[in-house]
Amino acid sequence: MLSDMASAARSLTEPQVLAHTKRRQFPDDADDGYVVVDTQFSSDRWLANESIDSGVKEALAPFNHVRVGSGYPDLVGVCVLGDDLLAVDRLGDEPPLVAVEAKGYTDRGGVDVERGIIQAYDRLNEANAVYVAAPAGAISQSARTLARELNVGVLGVDTGGAVQPFEVPRVVGNRTTTETSAIRFQASAQGVANKSFSLNHPKNYLSYPLAEYHPEETEHVLSERVVNAVDGARAGAAFLNLIDARPDRVRLTPLGREVVRFALREYGSADAALQVFDDWKRSRKRFSDLAPKWGMLARRVVYAYPATQLLVEELQHMHEDGISEPTLPQIVEYLHELHPSFTVELFVRGDDEVRSRVLDTDGELQRAELTDGNVYHSPTVFQLKAMLFHAGILTARGSEPSNLDPTADIWTLRESVI
Repeated sequence: MLSDMASAARSLTEPQVLAHTKRRQFPDDADDGYVVVDTQFSSDRWLANESIDSGVKEALAPFNHVRVGSGYPDLVGVCVLGDDLLAVDRLGDEPPLVAVEAKGYTDRGGVDVERGIIQAYDRLNEANAVYVAAPAGAISQSARTLARELNVGVLGVDTGGAVQPFEVPRVVGNRTTTETSAIRFQASAQGVANKSFSLNHPKNYLSYPLAEYHPEETEHVLSERVVNAVDGARAGAAFLNLIDARPDRVRLTPLGREVVRFALREYGSADAALQVFDDWKRSRKRFSDLAPKWGMLARRVVYAYPATQLLVEELQHMHEDGISEPTLPQIVEYLHELHPSFTVELFVRGDDEVRSRVLDTDGELQRAELTDGNVYHSPTVFQLKAMLFHAGILTARGSEPSNLDPTADIWTLRESVI
């Protein structure tokens, strides 16, 4: 019996340890947060004679190669951690950026927990809390002492998948990089992960603050005057930071209140402004040409979206580099050289099959896969691009991934700065 227990414990390989840890720190029913696992775990095999179980890979997805400190942690994410996973000290109200190094049994039967602690410690200059996760039976007292001294959390994983915190870290400040910003972006209300800009015209989102301000019931006013897809309009307004949408209430943000002020100044009331929106139904004309003042407001709102700023700046740089009409694969390749993690999160669908096709196990971009429209994230290549078109920023509107020919999909600024 003892031999069977030892054998079961040694079956905890690094991918299995990481999968159990991810389930513990980032449960599926958590409302907030976002997490990625390093692309090395997208491989079909781990140990020499053992493949990675498909269920484990599914639990680990999505994959991305995110640099934190001098290397690439096995897991990086943003979430509200349980009190049992952190020391009592807290730093601000934002959920912490977490990095995890996992260690499991190797072909030789060992578990290098101390090395994992040192690797995790290296991430502390850019993460708020770091951990090493390992089979519980392999964690020595000396390893726990080292982790405590370095402010590294220690998570012990048993063969049944339970994860026990042996040492808990204090939350610390950090410096934000473009790479870690990509994960923070996805964890925010404005991230595109597991969500969608389901509507592709900015008027549907600009109208939501007006309907919320209107004395009549919001959903009724919006569906009567603007769009029936009220849930999609609410979600998009939240992505664009026009509203703060919570389960119990919706509150206008400062940007949303500015939309209302504009409408009151131009039309005298929210009702009168929404009547104009009703007149625009089914118009295919570019919004900035159809309603120039509203178009300028839409441009301001869409430009405040973090992804827009990145896209516009890099499209300008591509223009300066002589790439005047970049195709979708060209812009993804160009952006990936400069902002790899952000580019993947913004453009590439998050499921295991797609990420494993587009990125190899070292996180390198597989360029040939970029010609397939189905690998792209619809909220970016369809809805966001369409909004950038209507706001007068891009020359062409977006397309659904199923109808997308990436090699013919042009991303050009309507006005480049010479």
